Amino acid sequence: MARTLQQTLPDGSHVAVGWHDGANGSRGSVSGDAGAGMPQLAEQLLRGGDAAEHPQRLVTAWTFADGGRAAIAAWSAEPLPPASREAWVTMAQRLVAAELAVSRAQARVESLEKSERLQQALYEIADLAGSDLEMADMLGRIHGVVGGLMYAENFYIVLYDDARDSMRFLYFADRIDTYVAEPDRELHAADMPNSLTLALLRHGDPLIGCSEDIRERLGIISDTTHGPDARDWLGVPMRRDDRVCGAVVVQSYDRAGIYGDEERALLVFVAQHILTALDRFRAREELERRVEERTQALQLSNRDLQAEIIERQRAERLQRALFRIAELSITSETLERFYTQVHDVVGELLYARNFYIALLTEDAERLEFPYSVDERDPVRHSRKLGSGLTEYVIGQGRPLLADRHRISMLEAQGLLRSRGSLAHCWLGVPLFRNEAVVGVIAVQSYSAAISFSLRDQELLTFVAHHISIGLARKQAQDRLLAAHTELEQRVTSRTRELAETNAELLAQISERLRAEQQLTHQAWHDSLTGLPNRAQLLDRLNGAIERVKGDKGGLFAVLFLDLDRFKLVNDSVGHAAGDELLIEAGRRIVSAVRADDTVARLGGDEFAILVEDVDHLHAVEELAQRILAELGEPCWIAGREVFPSASIGIAAWHPRYRSGAEMLRDADAAMYRAKSTGRDRCAVFDEAMREEAMRILDLEADLRRAINGDGFVAFYQPIVRLDDRKVIGHEALLRWRHERRGLLLPAEFIGLGEDSGLIEEVDWLLYAQAIEHLAHDKGGGYISVNVSPRHFLANDFADRLLRMIDRAGADPHRLRIEITEVALLDDVPRALRMLRTLRSHGVLAQLDDFGTGFSALSYLHRFPIECLKIDQSFVAGLIGETQPESVAVVRAIQALAGTLGIHTIGEGVETEAQRIALRELGCTYGQGFLFGQPAEVAPKLVALTR
Repeated sequence: MARTLQQTLPDGSHVAVGWHDGANGSRGSVSGDAGAGMPQLAEQLLRGGDAAEHPQRLVTAWTFADGGRAAIAAWSAEPLPPASREAWVTMAQRLVAAELAVSRAQARVESLEKSERLQQALYEIADLAGSDLEMADMLGRIHGVVGGLMYAENFYIVLYDDARDSMRFLYFADRIDTYVAEPDRELHAADMPNSLTLALLRHGDPLIGCSEDIRERLGIISDTTHGPDARDWLGVPMRRDDRVCGAVVVQSYDRAGIYGDEERALLVFVAQHILTALDRFRAREELERRVEERTQALQLSNRDLQAEIIERQRAERLQRALFRIAELSITSETLERFYTQVHDVVGELLYARNFYIALLTEDAERLEFPYSVDERDPVRHSRKLGSGLTEYVIGQGRPLLADRHRISMLEAQGLLRSRGSLAHCWLGVPLFRNEAVVGVIAVQSYSAAISFSLRDQELLTFVAHHISIGLARKQAQDRLLAAHTELEQRVTSRTRELAETNAELLAQISERLRAEQQLTHQAWHDSLTGLPNRAQLLDRLNGAIERVKGDKGGLFAVLFLDLDRFKLVNDSVGHAAGDELLIEAGRRIVSAVRADDTVARLGGDEFAILVEDVDHLHAVEELAQRILAELGEPCWIAGREVFPSASIGIAAWHPRYRSGAEMLRDADAAMYRAKSTGRDRCAVFDEAMREEAMRILDLEADLRRAINGDGFVAFYQPIVRLDDRKVIGHEALLRWRHERRGLLLPAEFIGLGEDSGLIEEVDWLLYAQAIEHLAHDKGGGYISVNVSPRHFLANDFADRLLRMIDRAGADPHRLRIEITEVALLDDVPRALRMLRTLRSHGVLAQLDDFGTGFSALSYLHRFPIECLKIDQSFVAGLIGETQPESVAVVRAIQALAGTLGIHTIGEGVETEAQRIALRELGCTYGQGFLFGQPAEVAPKLVALTR
């Protein structure tokens, strides 16, 4: 512009132009040649100064409407006439004003375009936050948006936790640095003190410049482990409520000075929108999680309703079965027909494919089997009383539910000896006539997938009572008919006996040969899959150990595999489908391993693989991954597509192992580690797992020492009258004062105590302390102690407890025992005798956690129960969403207690509202934190008034 104006003046003239932009406060540079001091004069005019008049000097300065200012200073080589001077100045002003208008218009266009790009970028970031993209995809798209605003080829986002002084890299993209972001990995400041990113987060303000300059400014030592240096580096923090919670960084390795104040301001603005996008993304994930939790809660509620419907249907089937049995005793033409129809009735209630009825002869010296249907033992012959399972039930006079392990235990104790094919699960209940055992009704299963439960035992016991009545009636009818036909049958039977004896001898010879072959195969193979079983695996493991020790080298490993969520298949589509899945799983495992590897089924959904002659542990892990991939392929089971998975534990050979059982144990422990970390993966047994096992051994040793010392103490929680909160008794609760870990609650050691059997001794220590406390306290209140089913059903429990009370000189009327419904129903005659013995000496019984068990109401009135303790789950539900259901349950319990003439105690009372609700429903007493925490020394007991 200055050169253009210079051309309008005589040769040798000098022109300078300058301006000050009022729109943004920036000052334009003065342009023109330096001759005659014109640039300095133009600068002076811009600042508001004046210039002396001169015939060869042409000057002017003016102010725009927006506050901007412009100035022109010229030196003409020749003096100009006044008119020419005025015309030239006017022309120069117009030219400069027009040029400045064009420049400003272009600047506004560029600013609008830049604002539009920024606004579009923010819209894209907001849209990405609300999309269904995964976090990594969303952050990648945000990187692309930032790259459209500035140079961002090297870009990363980091989150910062100022409380823990740690950070996590959510996203990292760099053309030189190979670091891979791990969003879930937490990096602590102590592990990376020289990180430039950590310095930015602690500094709290944007940082710009080359890496070396920034480190020098912040006093940070150069550390190449944090990536290469950048020639230009720009980092801005992300803030939430004035707290730094992260940062966004861009950098250039090739060019310096590409980031300036404009890029810094732009990135600060974009960073806050990125933080908003991350917050929205997390909020959406949290909402989805809550929706999922609510969905699961509704599913659980639906399952509970379905279970209630099933229970009602079961009760209806049971009622129909009893009516049918009563009808069959009258309408059946023969006893054989009666037995067959009874079998059909039982088969509608439980698994009864293998079913028989055994009866004692009149002289009670032989056992007859008038009816038997069995997959493996088609014929059961009459025999003298011996030591079989049937004779054991007759001798004990109570039901027996035993799996293969328990049968082996009873045989080892010399209590019985199994006859016939060995059942996987056996259930037998006695048949009574006038309170005398006359026979047994039994069902059994030969498959590991089918087992009987206590509910089945109770059901069969109930049905057996009605079968006994029907059988007695039918036998009386058949005896009358048999008396008329006995003479005719004798001749026929004698002739038939000889033929049957010969046939029986031949059948027994063939059966024994077949049984011998079958037993040999069963001893080493799994009956369902045909794979080697645990015994064969352990034999091969021990052989591998001996070979390795003999060769002084080599490596082998054992893999312990457990199918994930296998119980869900059994519960949803049935045990037959579960067996089908186990067979398919065994086939897939065999197809995935080498030909020389041993695949065994240990039982249930557990498999094991012995891998020999491997070069290194990595090859074993690759084999485990191959097995998991093979198992993970979908398959069709019972018409449904199933996606099975498994958890695998690996134990490699180490000289410390003395037997295969030890290696299998460690592989089992590693499998549980894999299952606990998410399933569908493998884990190798390491020293950490070994240390955990040693910790459990140490705790067991501490438990034994505490039993011999005074480590276990009784804490007492008050039981009060709800009306006036008067204490009427205390419940004695177990605590362990550990010499190093302090006071421990039962939950921290009860499982170990039950596994080791030491908990019984601990319980008797608690009983002794409670009784000793009663002996020294002369008040009238009582103390209650918890008695497990194992204690309660012991033959000498009552005598031992009463002797302890007598030795301490305590009043037995002030002692209560708390038992559960399971203890009552496990052996009804014994439980009844036990309660009557204790009650006759003054020790009363309370039923604990009432309403959570089987609740056999038909039996409850037979037992001398002094009190029902309402479970705390119902008390907690009296306030809140489940109030209607809990109120209905508590009201029903109160009605039952009132009918039986006993009182109730509400457990777990923690609020005044719960106390009022219980009192209004008729509950007399309560116990919980509202009335007092458990304490080592109970307050003075007071007399119980009712």
